[in-house]
Amino acid sequence: MEAHLRVVGPMNGKFVFHKRPDGTIDKGKVVCLECKKEFAYHRSSSSLAYHLNAKHPAASAATASSEDVSNIASQSKAFRQTKLENTPRMSKSATDRLTNVIAKWIAMNCRPINIVEDEGLTEVLQIASNDPSYKPPCRTTVTTKISKMYDGEKKNKLEILAEDSPNCVAITGDHWTSAGNHSYFGVTGHFIDSEWNLNSFALTVMRTETRHFADKCAEQFLKVANDWGIENKISTIGTDSAANMLAAMRALPYEHIACNAHILQRTITVCLDSSGFVGVLAKCRKIVGHFKQSPASTTELNQQQVALGKKSDQLIQDVPTRWNSTLAMVSRLLCNREAVQATLDQQNHRLVLPTEAEWAKLQRLELLLEPCKYVTELLGGEAYVSCSVVLPAFRHLYRVMDITDDDPAYVVKFKNAFQKDLAARRANGNEIWFEVATALDPRFKDLKCLPREKREQVWTILENMLQAAEPRRADSLQHSTEDDGPAQKKRRSELLLGSDSDSEDGIESGELQRYRAEPSISIDDCPLQWWYAHSGVYEKLSVLAQKYLASPATSVPCERLFSLAGHIVQKKRAALLPENVTRLVCLSDWLRKKK
Repeated sequence: MEAHLRVVGPMNGKFVFHKRPDGTIDKGKVVCLECKKEFAYHRSSSSLAYHLNAKHPAASAATASSEDVSNIASQSKAFRQTKLENTPRMSKSATDRLTNVIAKWIAMNCRPINIVEDEGLTEVLQIASNDPSYKPPCRTTVTTKISKMYDGEKKNKLEILAEDSPNCVAITGDHWTSAGNHSYFGVTGHFIDSEWNLNSFALTVMRTETRHFADKCAEQFLKVANDWGIENKISTIGTDSAANMLAAMRALPYEHIACNAHILQRTITVCLDSSGFVGVLAKCRKIVGHFKQSPASTTELNQQQVALGKKSDQLIQDVPTRWNSTLAMVSRLLCNREAVQATLDQQNHRLVLPTEAEWAKLQRLELLLEPCKYVTELLGGEAYVSCSVVLPAFRHLYRVMDITDDDPAYVVKFKNAFQKDLAARRANGNEIWFEVATALDPRFKDLKCLPREKREQVWTILENMLQAAEPRRADSLQHSTEDDGPAQKKRRSELLLGSDSDSEDGIESGELQRYRAEPSISIDDCPLQWWYAHSGVYEKLSVLAQKYLASPATSVPCERLFSLAGHIVQKKRAALLPENVTRLVCLSDWLRKKK
């Protein structure tokens, strides 16, 4: 009996289980065969081996015989459930990599952090990793990973902005109200690096507690500039044309770029309200609302669309704050006119359908608004140069809005109102900046978008800028300006740029003349690639091109940032901490653009 119960291994078969008086075995105690001393046993033999080495060294050194082949663990195996011996387990490094990927996925795609607690995600990860025991990281771990990821990405961005290559940084800013009725201030940065790549990314989306007065807006811009160390590099600030923003820009020592998309949208809105399209647009909104509010009517409309061989597209309701939505509503209605009429003919309704003359009005309105949509989308891009496209784009709109003999009275009224209102809104804009940017774009440097008498004025301004960049002149002005404030420096710069004095040595003038003699490139070519190839030839002029071509033509980058923030600060996540909102929105923007 004792031989059957002996234990091998480090105990060398010198211990047996304790036998109770009734003949049963107590597996919680073992007895030393040398000294008959009892020991507690919990499937660990370290204390038993220590006893043998200390009290019975000779027995500890003896080898176990061939009969001592069973041990306590093997005896207890019959009393336990059988387990798989070759279950694959993920290593710690693989688990860490998977945790980092999960944190990156949550941050980049705006997923809620508590998604790691979903049982479905756990099952997917276990199957994918071939490890049934794997558990996703907890929310605290993911939050920590995202915070570290944000700090690392921000450090890299700060190092890039601290270099000399982006000598000028343009920013855009605006305010946004979240689903939790909290105000946030968003800012994006834009610059051209030494490789002539256009960079654009979020700087911050920070919570604000004060009202949006002009002085507070100015303080917020300065705070962001100081936090990122670009207060001496900012070239332009792009905002909408709200009164508080315009007043804030007057208090700051930076150039202001009014959002051209906002200007165009306001012009279109005013012209639609004051032209002959008000009545027919009201009918369109009621028709779209009828189908939007009735799922049954929508189903019947989809059936009619299929019967007519068209796609089952939903009608679009225009929204005042959504650009080009009026055009989208009109275009979708015109495309589905037959299906809409056939569906309404089968229903009892009180809608007043457009007459044939009004359908013709909608077709003319579509033709009028289509170029405006094209220009809005063109100027709203941030992955390419847009500032130099403003003047050619608006010149195209003015040509489209020229009155012809075939135009009916309501179209003439719309075109007149459009040209007058757009010219009035652009009169207070920074037209000089757009003119210089257009001249520095090798696609449009012939300046055909400007009147002939203004073209030479633009080249004169550029020549004065090159003169102001002379090292000896900069040295002579250093002592007189080092004690001046930002406003004084800005006024002195404006006076200097407005000077009509000529260069003494003619170097800059020669560089400018050689650039003017260069052939214009195709409109489909990239101006930054051209400057990358010619920056060594036009050393001083390329510095100006790097500055003026980096500014975005609109504040659309901020609008995109707020659309991204809307996916994060939802109704179920309206209580997110402000610092977490900043990390999540900025990190999502950075990771998307980095990818």
